[in-house]
Amino acid sequence: MSACGAPPATRASTCCPADCARWYGWPSSARTGRLSPVNNTTPSVQQWLESHAARLKSRPVPELFATDPERFARYSREFGGILLDFSRQRLDDGALAALLDLAGHAGLRARITALLDGALVNDSERRAALHTLLRVPGATPVTGPLAPLHMEVLAVRARLAAFVREIHDGTRHGATGERFTDVINIGIGGSDLGPAMAVAALHPFHTGHLRCHFVSNVDGLQLADLAAELDPAHTLVIVCSKTFTTQETLANAHRARAWIAARLGEAAVPAHFAAVSTNTLAMDQFGVGADARFEMWDWVGGRYSVWSAVGLALELAIGTAHFENFLAGARQMDLHFRSAAWRDNLPVLLGLLAVWNRNGLGCPSHAVLPYHQRLARLPAYLQQLEMESLGKRVTRTGQAVAADTGAVIWGEPASNAQHSFFQLLHQGTAAVSMDFLLPLQGAADNSADELVIGNCLAQLQALMAGHQAEDPQRRHPGSRPATLIAFARLDPAMLGRLIALYEHKVFVESVLWDINPFDQWGVELGKRLCGPILDALDGHAPPEAGPVESRPLLAWIRRCRQDTGGAAAGSRSTEGIS
Repeated sequence: MSACGAPPATRASTCCPADCARWYGWPSSARTGRLSPVNNTTPSVQQWLESHAARLKSRPVPELFATDPERFARYSREFGGILLDFSRQRLDDGALAALLDLAGHAGLRARITALLDGALVNDSERRAALHTLLRVPGATPVTGPLAPLHMEVLAVRARLAAFVREIHDGTRHGATGERFTDVINIGIGGSDLGPAMAVAALHPFHTGHLRCHFVSNVDGLQLADLAAELDPAHTLVIVCSKTFTTQETLANAHRARAWIAARLGEAAVPAHFAAVSTNTLAMDQFGVGADARFEMWDWVGGRYSVWSAVGLALELAIGTAHFENFLAGARQMDLHFRSAAWRDNLPVLLGLLAVWNRNGLGCPSHAVLPYHQRLARLPAYLQQLEMESLGKRVTRTGQAVAADTGAVIWGEPASNAQHSFFQLLHQGTAAVSMDFLLPLQGAADNSADELVIGNCLAQLQALMAGHQAEDPQRRHPGSRPATLIAFARLDPAMLGRLIALYEHKVFVESVLWDINPFDQWGVELGKRLCGPILDALDGHAPPEAGPVESRPLLAWIRRCRQDTGGAAAGSRSTEGIS
């Protein structure tokens, strides 16, 4: 039997939708490569998978192993040093064939090509999503409409490399002539989560020239804490904002600017700031020198921007050579995603598994569990990548979706999580799918590596096999859906592969659900509503100017702030920290 479940004699080199349809007795419309209306109704993803889900819900995963001694070999794949082991998923050949066929009907191959070739895949904003172009090296010829864009990317890459070199060798320094020892990255969302995650993950590869710090929260407390311990004469501040209008980022940027100016003088500001944005004029008006302003483009989404100049803090931390390896690792995954047969394609398989767990098995929640402390920020990074991309309720054409979309993403380094929320994973009633990420090396010493591996494998076994004790309090049902992503060592190239793997996995899910993963109108709505509320809150407008539902609450908040010595009306402040 093949990975698609059809006999070898009936299948093509890749899973053939027509053969799968004949073998599994699906409607003749399923053989055409597109879902055709049946009784004027196109089956939803859930309808397409429901017969397989019903069959497998009564089959424990240990039974699937018992009847298939080769299950690990048939339900695991390797690429680029990554092992994707999905043998513990509640999945059989028929369900996998249905998922592969569903991908064909959704037009996945054409959509992958459209994404990587620069088509306008961001339908609502009429843009391409060209984060993969940021990973194409200069030695690779790029032709057609993408060629001039690639030249722009390479020009910015060259400027970034020169900037990093000058910081490291001390030729670019602070206003007092002293070398920089600390970098503060100010951003939020993708301008914070990606660089912060990668800087932490690649700590062993830091050059030792600089310490990197990250500020995102609008309350200013992160910056206040840093200002208390850092010397502004030795501090470089990077402001990352795609539009240079993001409220939280600008509030923190103005605080940092005032801190530098108060301690070193207004004239010192240009020497201590760099910025990344599409808005050159705003960067100039803020006081960032032309040689420290780095361009990004509207065809790079914030949650995909760590590969761009938004990754400057990372490049300063690990150096240009390691940053290029980071890009190269992601590029490897891009090429694999484009060319590999679906049954061997890691992002495709991971995306299909996510759809299977969400729509077939009804898991609304997905835990990301890295067995590596340096990947502590990965769950938060993937939380934005997945939930901002897949939290959609209409299709690309504006119709209501016919299936549940994105899961709730959460997680924690798994060694700690074993002693906090794993209880729910083992014995709770909530349906939670899981990804375990396991490096085979990278702990403090060999004995720690063995402890990490042993704990990970033990948890996978317990979640899969369960425990049928006589005492109901001690029973574990097992058959919890878990995928293992294992690799030898976390280095820049491997981190690049892992992030690109998840980026493309999300794209696969979006294609099967026919949603746009590249917009985020839910984020924009909150931003728009905040302005009038702020005006009513600080006295620039009367309380009745705010939303009618919030007026009593606004009045109460203003009264409490006055009683407790809070900010006075009209004093919306962006002052710095002395």
